[in-house]
Amino acid sequence: MKLTSEILERHPQAWVLVGLLIISTGIYLGFDHTAVFVYLGIGIVSILFGLALFVFQILDGPKRSKIRPLSRDFISIGATVIMPTPKADQEPTPSQ
Repeated sequence: MKLTSEILERHPQAWVLVGLLIISTGIYLGFDHTAVFVYLGIGIVSILFGLALFVFQILDGPKRSKIRPLSRDFISIGATVIMPTPKADQEPTPSQ
């Protein structure tokens, strides 16, 4: 499905966004709160995970095959139309 592929293409960006939101929540709490370092750690891990997914997407991108040139004698099956030719001593029959 196309919807699934679009969601999976944006997956790394979602992880980076979640990481930034977690970091901003930790900074909003302030450094005198003890859980701020947990927020910062989880946010940084989330951002790094999003970046790793992005790199893996680039490395696993669409594979392109080698361009193989066609020979001069290549004839496409779809373009080939074989029509019977009337023989010289026969009258052509009208098609029904």
